[in-house]
Amino acid sequence: MKNLKKILSFFLITISFNCATDLDDNPVSNTDINDFIYRGLRTYYLYNENVPDLVNDKTASSDYQSYLSQSSPEDFFENLIFDRQNVDRFSWLTNDYLALEQQFQGLSTTNGMEFGLIRTTPSGDDIFGFVKYVLPNTSASSQGVTRGMLFTAINNTNLTVSNFRTLLSNDTYSINLATYNATTDQVEPNGQTITLSKQVYNENPVFISNTFTVDTETVGYLMYNGFTANFNSQLNAAFGNFASSNIDQLVLDLRYNPGGSVNSATLLASMITGQFNGQTFSRLNYNSLLSANNVAYNFTNSFDGETINSLNLSKVYVLTSGNTASASEMIINSLKAYINVVQIGTNTVGKSQASVTLYDSPDFSRSQVNPTHLYAMQPLVAATTDVNNVGVPVSGITPQTNLPEDVFNLGILGDMNEPLLAEAIAQIDALNRQAQPQLVKPAKNVIHKADLIPFGYDMYLNELPK
Repeated sequence: MKNLKKILSFFLITISFNCATDLDDNPVSNTDINDFIYRGLRTYYLYNENVPDLVNDKTASSDYQSYLSQSSPEDFFENLIFDRQNVDRFSWLTNDYLALEQQFQGLSTTNGMEFGLIRTTPSGDDIFGFVKYVLPNTSASSQGVTRGMLFTAINNTNLTVSNFRTLLSNDTYSINLATYNATTDQVEPNGQTITLSKQVYNENPVFISNTFTVDTETVGYLMYNGFTANFNSQLNAAFGNFASSNIDQLVLDLRYNPGGSVNSATLLASMITGQFNGQTFSRLNYNSLLSANNVAYNFTNSFDGETINSLNLSKVYVLTSGNTASASEMIINSLKAYINVVQIGTNTVGKSQASVTLYDSPDFSRSQVNPTHLYAMQPLVAATTDVNNVGVPVSGITPQTNLPEDVFNLGILGDMNEPLLAEAIAQIDALNRQAQPQLVKPAKNVIHKADLIPFGYDMYLNELPK
């Protein structure tokens, strides 16, 4: 194995929660589902003017039914997506909208072990896993799984590129632990095993919130792992604690945050600042058919009867990775127009579009949904920009300080010595003490947890444009 640290290829995965419903007694034809797909995309799709079949109204043609019957819903949907490889990498069709709704509410089935998988050679099949973090009150937390643990096998079967999805899809399985040998540059099994079981889990995205004293300043640290509207009050409470501690600086850790609610992102921006109440935070622009719905999201001082706990900061430090996307990028990009955003980590994903759930119903809402199937789609419907109409580059937002995570030296999340947080603290420290060294080169071919979940990088709207 040649210099393992230099040739890592990451594969971060999770198993999504699916809700099975028996609809065999009420079969629906592909033609009916494809009709729903066509009508929905023709009206709402952000790039409808770039797809010839959507520009030319097929519903008025005599061969419309024949056109709809030519392919499966999945293929039909893909044929209407604009430039999948370069422009629209994020629109999706699902055959189980119940699972989608649960995902947006923060519900999933998990054993609590958030992990990545690493190919040991660029073209080899063998892989091993590493633990990123552990969710509280889960099987992993009760069994003593910790960040940085390594494993090479599941149920004594070595992990490979071809079998990891099958091995990790089971509700219960045992991980075979391993240790990194720096002398041989090998990840070696150590004979220990831990058995884990999955459960339905509602994840609070406010993962860590604490404060530090750095020289003469009080620094707040928040690891926020998803813009989930159900937990806006918990997010506001964390900022209430920061305000009562009179913090001078804030480190916002979005390295594992793939996005979520646009409204929650606006609230977070309002909590960080406070001095821009009523001003435009971000803009949302629809296609030409729906341009009358273009809207500005404004900084606010309240939500759902709660007063926002604002910090009135003029600078924020943000930790990022290749898993930072959508609403997380919206925060970085749109705040830059108002305050100094210091970004540390690696490039973000590069997704500035928002989506909305379209159901098979007369007005594409959840009301009066077709009871014969569970298909729905989550197409991109609008693009976000900052107040000056500047969007997120498709290549992602580049940090001022490039510092990728080293899987063999991850550190403890929320600890002042964890490499990315330590770098932020070093930049804050008035004594400018030596920052943590960059230990590895940026990883290539990164596939994160959200890459393998439909809608994993979603920035979603709460309702359809009218």
